Order: sequence, then structure tokens, then C-alpha cells
Amino acid sequence: MEVRPFADGDPLSDILTLAGSRCAVSGRLEAGGNWALRFPPPEMIKFIAIMTGNGWLAVDGIDEPRHLDTGDVIMLGAERPFRLGSDLDLPAADGGVAFAAAAGDPTKGDRVTVGNGAEFLAVGGHVTLDPIRGHLLRDVLPPLIHVRSGAPEAPAMRWLLDQLGAELAGGRPGTALVAGQLAQMLFVQIIRAHLATSGPLGHGWAGALRDARLAPALRLMHGDPGRAWQLGELARAVGMSRTTFAVRFKAAAGVGPLTYLLNWRMRLAERELCCGTTPVSAIALSLGYQSESAFSNAFKRTFGLAPSLYRNRHAATGLSARRSGLRGGAHDDLVDVDIGGLVDGESDGTGDGVRRDPKRVA
Repeated sequence: MEVRPFADGDPLSDILTLAGSRCAVSGRLEAGGNWALRFPPPEMIKFIAIMTGNGWLAVDGIDEPRHLDTGDVIMLGAERPFRLGSDLDLPAADGGVAFAAAAGDPTKGDRVTVGNGAEFLAVGGHVTLDPIRGHLLRDVLPPLIHVRSGAPEAPAMRWLLDQLGAELAGGRPGTALVAGQLAQMLFVQIIRAHLATSGPLGHGWAGALRDARLAPALRLMHGDPGRAWQLGELARAVGMSRTTFAVRFKAAAGVGPLTYLLNWRMRLAERELCCGTTPVSAIALSLGYQSESAFSNAFKRTFGLAPSLYRNRHAATGLSARRSGLRGGAHDDLVDVDIGGLVDGESDGTGDGVRRDPKRVA
């Protein structure tokens, strides 16, 4: 079995899969009249979709409150307290207590009603991530993403919200599963919408993917990580000189393109060692290494352990993660390995143990 990208040439799908993102609908809020609720910092990434009505949102550390309209969706990517209400100057009740009480009352289920409950409806959900690899996504998210109902992505999101609302109101068998799948699709749309804006992003894959000039190179590397990509080859694919491409990629991603590629290969290898049964020699071949020893040396430089020892040490964690639907058991820090001597430390890859044959590695 070879180590392959999760979707050819689709970095976002690769990252979301490797990060183990899983969405679930966690509650509904019905409100009316004058009201305000305060919430503790969410322990997971949280999203709120405004199904009906309008209100205000304030997040600690963000200066201006946000006005929310029907069809708006927000996502909270950081553990910060927040307030939601018709008037944020009102004394705020404890929303966490209200939802905890609703969860313990079979007559309410996941629904909380504030005031007359007739003017405002919001659906909330959360995103769980792999406890180890989840930082690949979490680290690039800002504290708040606000996708307005008038955004270019709004029609697709409106359809998802309509389907989600109908599913939650219908009470049919399988609602939890269907609602979770719709929430997952909504989550992807939120990420897409943010990538299409000029909002803040951390260094990494997201910075390169957002840059229209760099994104084709990123897709090439994700689509065929085992190929012996060279700096000049990637630069030509995006119509830049090697120096311009290397400098621009590092400014967006925080590392040079070939360092990024090496790190991505190691992430794919780590996942397979932890959660799969592919022999080390086959992993090395799939990722383009001409020998198992060359691959082992690269892996050890990154994770501090030889591949076979890493697999033995993390086998139990990987098995547990597969059974729970998560993928865990990796070292939390990915080392940037110096692999050359051209501009910003990039080389054409000679000396890294990767075969020079430009054909796709099968």
C-alpha cells in the first residue's frame, strides 16, 4: 500500500482530513424581545449560523461587536469568551448554564429559549480536531471568521442552512448523522470563504493556497508528493523565476517550497506509520525515496526516531485513534529541515535521498 494524498491536488481537503476535522450540531437558540447571553471560551472550534432574525456578537479581544443578520455564519477559532444578544448593553445571562440545563431536560433536547423565542433562531455546532495533528488547521484560523449573507459563497451556504433547518425540524431517523454531514459541508464553506477574503491567516499552507500565483505549485506538490519536484520546475509552473518564487512562497508559507514539500511528506509518512500497516520500505518508495535508509534518515531528522521505532512506540495510540474515528499519536512539532543552499535554503533536492526520476512514483 502506498502513501497517497487524500485528494489529488487539493491541499484544503488534504489538511482537513489529516487534521481529523469532524463537525456536529450542538444546540439551537430561540430568542425574542430584549435579551443577552454570555458564553465561556469554547473548548473546540465553534460555529453559529443565524437562521432567522438578527442580533449582535462581541468576542473578547476583538474591538468592534459584529451585527449578525439572517444567513450570516460565524466561526470562533480561539478560546475566547463571547456574548450574543439583541442588545449587548443588557445584563447577560449565562448561556453555558442555560444549554447545560437544556441538555439535561428531555423535553428541551438541545434547544434553549430566551424571551418570547419568536424573533431569532441560531444553530450552533462545534468542530473536533485530532488532538495532535489538529494544529495544522487550528494554527491558521483567526479568532473570528464572519461570513455575511451577501458574500459570494452565500448561495451555497444558504442552501446548506435551509437543509440543516429542515433536518433539525423534521425529527426523522438519522437526523444526527445527516445534520453532522451538513455541518461538515458548512464548515468547509466557511474556510473557503475566509481563504477568498483578505482576513488574517497564520503562516503555512493557507497563506500559500490563498495566493493565486502560488496555489498551482501547492496543488502540484499535494497532488504528487512522491515526485522529485525541483525548485525551477515549480517556478516555471507558476510563471516565476526561481528566486522570486522561493522568496514569495516563504513569505506566504513561512518556509521555502521544498522544505514545505519535505514536511508534507513526513506528515504523510507519520500518519501511515501511526495508523496504517504499510511496510517502511513501501512508504519510502511511495514518497519518492530511492532507499529505505534515505527515508529513515529524513524521518529521524524530523521526528527524532527511526520509522520502525516510531511505529512501535505509537502503534497503540494509532489503533485507539482508528477505533474512535480520529487519527492521533504524532509528535506535535514538525521540524523544518534545511535541504539545500539556494535562496532561502532551498535546493533542487539533490542529496535528500529522493530519486531524480521525474515520472510519478507508483
